[in-house]
Amino acid sequence: MEDLKQLQMEDWDEDQVRTWLRHIRVKEEHVQTLYEEQVTGAVLQVMSKQDLKDLHVKQGQIQLIVNKRNELLNSQNLQLAKCSTSEVRDCKKTSPMQGSPDGTPSQTSQTKPLPNKEELKSQGQVTALTSDPASSSTDSHLDSTLEKVNENSPQTPCKPRPFDKEDINFKYVRNNVLPPETGVINLICPCHEYKSLAIAVTLNRRRLQAKFANEVIRFASGCMNVRSNGTIHFGVENGNDHSGYTHGEIIGIPVKDPSIYVDALDYIEKCFKLYAEDARHCIRPPKFVEVISKNGSEGKFVIEIDVNPSIKIVRNKIYRVCLPNFNEKKNKVEYEKKTIYRRKGAKTETIDEESQDEFVSGMQERDKQREIAETTEEPSKIHEDLGRKLSILLTGGKKYLDNSQRYVLVINKCKPEDLQKLNFLLHMNVFCVFDFDPDSKTNGFFEHYLNHHPANVHFLQDYKCEDRESVSDLKKRLCLFDQTSWIFCNGCNHYDGDERPCDVNTWVISKKKHLKRTASLICNEILPNGSFVVLFLLLSPVEQPLVDTFHEFYAEMNGRNDIICISESDDNYQKWANLAQPSCSIETIDQMSIVGMKLNHVNDTIQTMLPTLVDSARYLPVSTRGLCLLKTTDEERMFTLEILSVNQCEEYKIDVQDQTEITKIERDFYRGGKISWLNLMLAERGYCEAVIQRNAYKEVVNIIDGMLKGSSGKQLVTTVHVFHHPGSGGSTVARQVLWNFRKQLRCATVKLSCAVGKICEHAIQLLEYEENDLTQCLPVLLLLEDADEDYFDEIKHELIPAIGSKMVNIVRPLFILMNCRRSNNAEKLCKNIPLEAVAVTHKLTEEEKTLFSNKRKKLEEHFEPEFILTFVLMSEEFSEEYIQDFVKHLLEGIDHSSPVTRLIKYVALLNHYVENSNISLSHCEAFLNLGIQIDHIRLKNFETSLNDQARFLFIHFRDCTSEIKSIRIVHPLVAKEILNQISDQPRSQIAMDFLKEKAFFENRFARDEFIKFVRDLFIRRHKRSKGDSVDTVFSPLIEDICNEQQAPEKAVEILTAAYECFGKDPFFAQQLARLHYKDLNFTDAIKWAEDAKYHLPTNSYILDTEGQVYRKKLNVLFDLTHLRTEVVTPDKLSEAISIAVKAIECFRAAQKAAQSEPDSMNNSGFFGEVEVGCHLLQLLSLLDIFEKDKDGSYTKLTEYLLGKDVPEVIKEPWKNFHGKLKGLQKGINEALEWISEDSSYFQTDKCEDDEGGTSNTEDHAHNPRKWLIKKTKIYARYFSFTQQEEQNLKQSTNSHLSPLVRRLQISRNGGGNITSIFSMLSDQKVNRVAEKLEKIISMYPEDHQKEKLDLVDLVNFTLSHIALACVAPRSSKLLTFSQLRELSQQFPKCKYNKSSACFLLTLLYWPDEAYDQEPNETKCQIFDTALDTMRKLYNIKMKNLPSRKKQIYTHFFLGNGHGFDKIVHKSLLEKLIPSGLNERRWKWLTGDVWKNPKVTQKLKRVKGWTENGTIFVRGHCKHHKIRILPLHFPSMPHGNENITFYLGFTYGGLFAYDIQGER
Repeated sequence: MEDLKQLQMEDWDEDQVRTWLRHIRVKEEHVQTLYEEQVTGAVLQVMSKQDLKDLHVKQGQIQLIVNKRNELLNSQNLQLAKCSTSEVRDCKKTSPMQGSPDGTPSQTSQTKPLPNKEELKSQGQVTALTSDPASSSTDSHLDSTLEKVNENSPQTPCKPRPFDKEDINFKYVRNNVLPPETGVINLICPCHEYKSLAIAVTLNRRRLQAKFANEVIRFASGCMNVRSNGTIHFGVENGNDHSGYTHGEIIGIPVKDPSIYVDALDYIEKCFKLYAEDARHCIRPPKFVEVISKNGSEGKFVIEIDVNPSIKIVRNKIYRVCLPNFNEKKNKVEYEKKTIYRRKGAKTETIDEESQDEFVSGMQERDKQREIAETTEEPSKIHEDLGRKLSILLTGGKKYLDNSQRYVLVINKCKPEDLQKLNFLLHMNVFCVFDFDPDSKTNGFFEHYLNHHPANVHFLQDYKCEDRESVSDLKKRLCLFDQTSWIFCNGCNHYDGDERPCDVNTWVISKKKHLKRTASLICNEILPNGSFVVLFLLLSPVEQPLVDTFHEFYAEMNGRNDIICISESDDNYQKWANLAQPSCSIETIDQMSIVGMKLNHVNDTIQTMLPTLVDSARYLPVSTRGLCLLKTTDEERMFTLEILSVNQCEEYKIDVQDQTEITKIERDFYRGGKISWLNLMLAERGYCEAVIQRNAYKEVVNIIDGMLKGSSGKQLVTTVHVFHHPGSGGSTVARQVLWNFRKQLRCATVKLSCAVGKICEHAIQLLEYEENDLTQCLPVLLLLEDADEDYFDEIKHELIPAIGSKMVNIVRPLFILMNCRRSNNAEKLCKNIPLEAVAVTHKLTEEEKTLFSNKRKKLEEHFEPEFILTFVLMSEEFSEEYIQDFVKHLLEGIDHSSPVTRLIKYVALLNHYVENSNISLSHCEAFLNLGIQIDHIRLKNFETSLNDQARFLFIHFRDCTSEIKSIRIVHPLVAKEILNQISDQPRSQIAMDFLKEKAFFENRFARDEFIKFVRDLFIRRHKRSKGDSVDTVFSPLIEDICNEQQAPEKAVEILTAAYECFGKDPFFAQQLARLHYKDLNFTDAIKWAEDAKYHLPTNSYILDTEGQVYRKKLNVLFDLTHLRTEVVTPDKLSEAISIAVKAIECFRAAQKAAQSEPDSMNNSGFFGEVEVGCHLLQLLSLLDIFEKDKDGSYTKLTEYLLGKDVPEVIKEPWKNFHGKLKGLQKGINEALEWISEDSSYFQTDKCEDDEGGTSNTEDHAHNPRKWLIKKTKIYARYFSFTQQEEQNLKQSTNSHLSPLVRRLQISRNGGGNITSIFSMLSDQKVNRVAEKLEKIISMYPEDHQKEKLDLVDLVNFTLSHIALACVAPRSSKLLTFSQLRELSQQFPKCKYNKSSACFLLTLLYWPDEAYDQEPNETKCQIFDTALDTMRKLYNIKMKNLPSRKKQIYTHFFLGNGHGFDKIVHKSLLEKLIPSGLNERRWKWLTGDVWKNPKVTQKLKRVKGWTENGTIFVRGHCKHHKIRILPLHFPSMPHGNENITFYLGFTYGGLFAYDIQGER
């Protein structure tokens, strides 16, 4: 963002405008609107409020945008005002972010160091070194003046180039400052003189050379006369011309032609005359040192002349020189009289005649001193202790590396002989690698790494959040915390996609921006501060992109100490360090670098620091009762599981003599932390106290033993549930079970953030690992902790079919899923499934009481009770009285106003009301204003800032997936008691104060997690279906506040404050509407519902809430039970009709919105319309004019609702509603049809839950079919159609078949839709199928061109042909394949929006070698349009629901033939699979069908490639890429690879089956 502010707003592009809008917290929907309208900075600068309003930006957002824009423009104008008029003109031209005027980076960014005169002559040419030869000297000077730094900004000191040495890598950084000019020091140490030469460079060649020679010869003769080495620097400010620059500040000068300066030294002969040869020996040729900045090369140089007056040359000589000056009047160079110069102090001065004798007499003494200085040996260089330095940099002074620390590697090309020397990296926790070697995959470090670990291939642009994608979603998409992310920063050879290597100039233009975004994302939003180290490995010569990577990380990490550079080659390091100077000084770079240490020494040194043994191996039990080696690569490929090995934790280097670490592990557990495998290993070996086994442990073991002995029958997958009260040790019980079964079963815990399909895939791999006979392999015991019930069920349901087809005879389950779930209702849940569930409660048995009492006494010998708090509470059975006394004692004398006490209150509030909630350490530091911390002192600083009470109450833990460090209260019951005792404030006040703490809500890191917890605090209601102990109407906090005040006013006040805090979040407005209508305050309920709708007008849940307000109002004001006892008049029902009509309008809007929502299927709008419609029908039936007939029907009401007539008695009272009421039947009927189709199509057993939980029609959620029957009966009382009306419809045609009758006849024969047509193909009697299909085709007109078919008939006609071709490819009724293609071209003319039409086009126009021998753009367009349209229609229908809630049906597969022969229907393949229905289904699900040679012989394997998580194949033209979807996303490679697969045709698009990497 700072870089953006340096650029003038008018120079911003759309992306930069979008970045700024997000920075100022504009809502994302408006950000996207402005981005899509191509609002650049120039546009933004002139936009008015009305312009923004015309783009449908909301008023509050308009105010925010305009105010922030004006603030920024004012600040930029203020900066411009500091420049002179001419400087302002050039300011835009030379903006450091802009480059050349056309917006492209200037060519000077890659200017090479200047050669000396000899090199120039050997090349036989003079090289121009400025980027713009046409630019005037005056412009150059103005540019130079303009670029000076702000006076208040700190300037970095730097050292001059090493004297008299050739170093082509040495660079100066613009605006860095050299030490002050010096006089004679010790004759060898050079004196320095600076000249800006800013005005002289604007002169022509002759004048510039005269000026340059004058300064050089004056300085050189002065140094030679005093016998001192010296360097004169041109392009460095000398502070004499009031330029505004600091003395010694590096400015640089443009060098068009280096020969100007090289040839200027030809004046030596004329100025020195007799001693010209001496001067040539002492005065070195010019050295052109490049001036760079963070944005690359400046196109400027510092020109330096070294003077080395060797005693052999200058002995006994005094040098008199006549200096050249250009005489403007005579237009020629003239020479001054001969003069003796000397260095005196920091100046070169003349020696007057009076002092010359004295100076000459001192010559011999100066010669003697020079000789002594030259012969004095330099002290030998003391070698740095690089081993210790490496240890300190990596461990922060500890004995071993931190096992939780992650590493970001930045490497360039590695020599083959160095690969083995990098083995230390194989044992480090590498998060990602920025690899600048395009060949790394074939003969570089990536190839070597893959032999030991799996990794996912990514490119820089992959690290970009797609539209509306959160950082959490990006982490999952790229599998960032599952396997190493290998980022090819400059393309990858041997990859079929478009990522090719490029030169440095192209890289800067095309890839540098992606690098910047990636570094920022990793440092600020993916990895926590201090949890990672960036390690630069300079394995070959350095190029600019590698240095740009350092600049970006150094800036994003705020110059922290967590960057390390390792380089064996000093040359590579020197170039890198010099180019890295714009970010920090050489001294700082040296401090973070290990230079000159052999790579094999680095390798051996780091391996001694590893916390685990390098040569350790992990083993799994096998069915033969032996062991097998679990290879690291295989284990890491099963990344969704944390596998428990037989020898778990034995690889750790633990000094059992040192009890400090062991004591810390124990204390963390007994304070309330989760038990670790290391804890159990130490206890098993007797290094620490044994962990108590509760009685529930034995119960779980008995259940599992019974399952292993066959008590569960022939179930492939069985479950055991451990329901436990918080803090009762349920998680410990589950992990003890896993630990003690690890030698008998394959045991693992499941990472809950992973996709279900991938978990099942890895579970099966673990089951089959190194086993030959699957019927004998050891069962897998999987532990899921606090998993959502749906998630747990989905894993079970996916595993059963996935493994089922592989097994025939089993005697015990193959998988045992252990569900360890926290619940306050543990005992009740256990009673529901007593045979496979165990409850772990706070209540102890007598046996357990004895164990806990004895254990407590032992622990209290080593720890204070506060340090083992959770164990003490458990031993007291979480007695309410004990907790009250404990909290009361702990909080005595606490300062209620201190920030730490406020933090305790806020954490307690979250922990009590939101299950598993926490607050990140980053948020706590922001709240306590602790600033940025370095990791190894971060926790210590945070704990130091806490008071004693907070240190006892807070538990610190690290999320193993996201690496986020967080805190929580030791137990939810303690959190609850803190809220009761910590102050006299009611909870409503604590919640209100919490919402006002800006530091929490403005903190960027871990923001998604924090916001989710706070939203849950105010919005999430409890549901027993989700595992909660009770059902609540609102969030428990809101319900408690209502109960506290015995009225909803305070709750309304809190939710209103939350609404404002979350930027007028419509979901909080939704809650306010619900709160009001529950209190029967319908006026305010409608107001808040409309407010929510104003902010989210297309959200189906919010629209449904508005409908529910009116529905509730209708039910309350017009209760049927009450009205049946009264006389009902038309006037009385007018209000009811008005309310019902409004409710139905809201529900219809909700229906429309729901159909366009991609991630949910909210059908409550359809249910709501039926509910209100049926209620209204019942109300209407209470009128005397619509009374029931003797046969129980409502003829008069039906005639009114369906007919044109209106009874006189209701004509006037209902004059505004007649049209609405006459459409009532159609609306209810369509809603019922939709519900009927939806409930059978999706077959869901649970209703999708909305964010706020809006719907009150609960009975439809629990049993939709029962509800449907009930409502249909109510509806049927009032509407019915006679058989006579249907007969009249049929007789309305003449003898010639009308389209309607023809369609009815075709449907009657089974040709009306795709389902009926293709269901015929399952018939085993092929001839009968062919006859039916030929009959259907015969019903269509023979001349298709003459009698145009509409889209429905055209589609069904084509479908019938394809079906017939599958069973009777030689039928005379068939059109040719080409004719059918030609016929299908009428689809687009019908403005098709039918999925079947699109489906047929993709089937017919899939590239066919026989029919598509030449590239054809028209076919590409037809195919792409059909595929895109079909996907859109499919998404509207199916949504992005969980995979188990829908099943994609594949109609056809691509066969080996051409034309009709390439179309293979699935039913034809199923006939080749000789097995029952269930087994066939399993084979499809598990992929076993692809092992059947009869099936695969009929199908064609398609070649393609993966690119950024997507499959592509080549289409009709070379440039034509067809996107293919994987049937199961878990089967997709996470990187970019060439693949083959079988192709399936579905209504959801083209799907890939049996995806395999190309061998």
